[in-house]
Amino acid sequence: MSMFCAISGHVPEEPVVSRSTGHLYEKRLIEKYIQDNGKDPITQEALALDDLLPLKTNKAVKARPSPATSIPGMLNLFQGEWDALMLEMHQIRQALSTARQELSFSLYMQDAATRVIARLVRERDLARHMAESAQQALEASPAAAHLANGKRPHDDVEMEDAKRTKAGITADVIQAMTDLSQQLLQTRKKRIVSPTLTPLEGVQGFRLLESHPLHKTTQGGIVAVDRAPDKPKLLATAGTDHAVHLFDRDTSRITHNLIGHSKKVTDVKFLKSSTSLVTSSADKTVRLWNLNSDMGTYQPTTFTDQAADVTAIAVHASRDYFITASLDKTWCFYDAATALCMQQVADPAVEAGFTAASLHPDGLILGTGTQDSLVRIWDVRFQKNRASFEGHKGAVTSLSFSENGYYLATAASDGVKLWDLRKLKSFRTLTPYETGTASAVQFDHSGLYLAVAGTEDTRVYGTKQDWALLTRVTDFPAKGAYSLRWGPEAACLKALRSSNNLVDAKPFSSLTEATPARRKICCQVSSVAGRAALLNSRADPGSVSFVSLPACPQAPDAPTGRC
Repeated sequence: MSMFCAISGHVPEEPVVSRSTGHLYEKRLIEKYIQDNGKDPITQEALALDDLLPLKTNKAVKARPSPATSIPGMLNLFQGEWDALMLEMHQIRQALSTARQELSFSLYMQDAATRVIARLVRERDLARHMAESAQQALEASPAAAHLANGKRPHDDVEMEDAKRTKAGITADVIQAMTDLSQQLLQTRKKRIVSPTLTPLEGVQGFRLLESHPLHKTTQGGIVAVDRAPDKPKLLATAGTDHAVHLFDRDTSRITHNLIGHSKKVTDVKFLKSSTSLVTSSADKTVRLWNLNSDMGTYQPTTFTDQAADVTAIAVHASRDYFITASLDKTWCFYDAATALCMQQVADPAVEAGFTAASLHPDGLILGTGTQDSLVRIWDVRFQKNRASFEGHKGAVTSLSFSENGYYLATAASDGVKLWDLRKLKSFRTLTPYETGTASAVQFDHSGLYLAVAGTEDTRVYGTKQDWALLTRVTDFPAKGAYSLRWGPEAACLKALRSSNNLVDAKPFSSLTEATPARRKICCQVSSVAGRAALLNSRADPGSVSFVSLPACPQAPDAPTGRC
């Protein structure tokens, strides 16, 4: 049986064993260690030379020590150096073990401290929210007194956050937006084009499908539209008649009328679902509408943070936050869950009011257009203006970021400009109209198509076709369109006309290839507009839709006859 020294790991020449611990050592190594430290090198217990018990073994006879000039003398010196090295290595191992334990303890303490700090921050934010709620209740108390006196209180809650100092965008919110940005960036790198995306031929075959008169006003105009994320067939439209309508395309009916703004509604956006949306208006207010399931109505919360017309709304990718831009040269960051304005940003370098706003797909970059033709790029986390683009003429009316995050499209009276965000410069200008102006632009979710609306018609350009014109939807009145919204998978394109109509365009093939019943169509001449129209029978009895048609597919030679 072989026995090894606990210090050197080799078979000892003169083995000794500790009476108290039972460890085996080389005699010369353990005696030197005890003289220096007085402890057992393994257990660190007190150990004396008397506690060592020598073991009897067969020993080889060693030669008499020789001078250092001889080979045996040199070997003896090397042996001493080796012994010292073994002792040093043992001490280093012990120090390393101690350092590892201390580091582990420090990391544990740091993690515990971080958790405590995070809990305290949450408690602080909750306390702030409770304080805000208490102050709102205190401000609402005069309304209750008026009600007791027989006077009618306001229908919604007026929040005077503009008169109070904003808390600022908290570190938790910034971290949440940063984490989501990283996730979206990784997803975007792996994203492939959906197999159900409308192909190029389908987009080139866009025709007018439906037209719905929604808003009643002689001043003219549906100025904004949005689609509910959980119900693609539910649309919200904002009009110059001070109202917001929720329109269900399945039933072709208005499900809710949101009344409260005193001037025209400039923008409307859904948040997480169809039960929550936000609107902006020229009456200098922003309203957050939440569905009361018990009453079946939308209850508004009103924000009065900005001092001029609120012109645009941009919703964050998480749909937990939204940003509003105003003609007072400021933009505000809101938390939808707490219904609080966290930050109002005013930059002295901004010399004109904001007329348009849009958020980058990753949610950390805000693009704004101004009355003096500038496009400004902002860092949302630090509220800093990182870049400014010049080149437009007239106020910037619309902005849209592509889904890949590389391109920004902007519209103004001089046309549409395309900007490369990597190089921070314009690489192309589209002039779709010779005499008219472009009022709206929007990329579809795939980033392959760019829709442009203006005073003459609506056009679609292909990003993979070197920004070539793919189609023109000309079934619009002379006044043109104000706003655009793509449907899922670019299957349809919704446009808002200045004549109070919501129009919907789809590929003609998708209307005629569904079932044999849908292929039973006839052509007739519209007595109102004098253009050909397709009368398409639907699944519901008595329900029809009108789609513009250049020629009858069953009888192309029949100009106005039946097929």
